[in-house]
Amino acid sequence: MAGKRFNSSERKKQIIEAATKLFSGYGYEKVTMSMLAKACRITEPALYRYFSSKKNIYNEVLMSLDRKVDISSLADGVKASIDIELILNDIARHILKCNVKNSELPRLLLFSSLEHQAMAHQVFSIVRLPYIELLARELRRLREQELIMNIDPVITARCFVGMFMDCAVSRNLWGKIQGEQFNIDEIIDNNVSIFVRGLKK
Repeated sequence: MAGKRFNSSERKKQIIEAATKLFSGYGYEKVTMSMLAKACRITEPALYRYFSSKKNIYNEVLMSLDRKVDISSLADGVKASIDIELILNDIARHILKCNVKNSELPRLLLFSSLEHQAMAHQVFSIVRLPYIELLARELRRLREQELIMNIDPVITARCFVGMFMDCAVSRNLWGKIQGEQFNIDEIIDNNVSIFVRGLKK
């Protein structure tokens, strides 16, 4: 049976989707152009007609991730709030839902950190940094209004986001956190309260 015929934009989309699965499953180093061509059911020369190198494909994968980690509505929702618990809840929920929905995100972050510092920086900037910058900005605002303790906003934001990213990695890579499968609400209820107690005056 003949396979589906793709136009150029459809084929590129198919290649990026296949590449995302392969890079998140094996890491950048182990994936070859041959593997990518096979996953797309095309020849290697045909693959090179769309992308000149594996690096170019990887860059396109990262650009597609940038669209998946869209925090614009989250940022709009928390920017006027004076309730630190609500802000932390919203950010934590967005991190977990985004990483559960897009399981390739924590995998790519993990592989990139093990393989290449430059790639790790790229993935970090897309997957993690937007949350850190958003939370640091809101913590700075609340601190200036004397609504929270006099903490370092960047350190606190990095720790908070790191904790929930680790939970997302655990759920996606190993399916369990220390032998138990916790749902998103349980993770948020348990961990946000710890930060709230430390931040509230």
